[in-house]
Amino acid sequence: MTTVVLADDEALLRKAMASLLPLEGDISVLAEAEDGEAAVQAALRHRPDVLVIDLEMPGLDGLGAVSAIRRGRPDQVVLMLTRHARPGVLRKALKLGVQGFVSKSAEPAHIATVIATLHGGKRWIDPDVSALAVIDDCPLTDREADVLRATGHGYSVADIAGQLHLAQGTVRNYLSNAMQKTQTRTRHEAARYAREHDWL
Repeated sequence: MTTVVLADDEALLRKAMASLLPLEGDISVLAEAEDGEAAVQAALRHRPDVLVIDLEMPGLDGLGAVSAIRRGRPDQVVLMLTRHARPGVLRKALKLGVQGFVSKSAEPAHIATVIATLHGGKRWIDPDVSALAVIDDCPLTDREADVLRATGHGYSVADIAGQLHLAQGTVRNYLSNAMQKTQTRTRHEAARYAREHDWL
């Protein structure tokens, strides 16, 4: 028997999965969560074999929830459901150690099979999801992304230089390059543009 916590803000979809998954496989649904905060609490309290979580939820999203759960349960197995997997989001999820990705439009039987696969210690990424993930359109270098991320948090050039152990002139060069690549006039506009395109 594989135990599962389901987290999805779409009540109809979540209830349907909770009803159908046990019919499709040897699965027991321990709890349901309607948002990221509830997902964190449910995963830490019930300690499921597999957390099935929607990527996009109000408030704390799927990535934020997984990040919080990892602090309390570093080995939690996670299956992420997604409608439109953008490259930046997938990269972040993989860095967080998410083991599986399935399209939200998948049949319950398929989701049940993937849950069993992940519980068996393997990974799974649906082909339509992985096809999107390899289209990496981010022109920024890692360092340019780092300085834009810090800019987005409101830090000054001096603060960023101190945080990243770089010279202030180097930080300004990275910011200048990032502004050229994003065709923006200020570093704050560049950071916003990069965030909107899931490059950070």
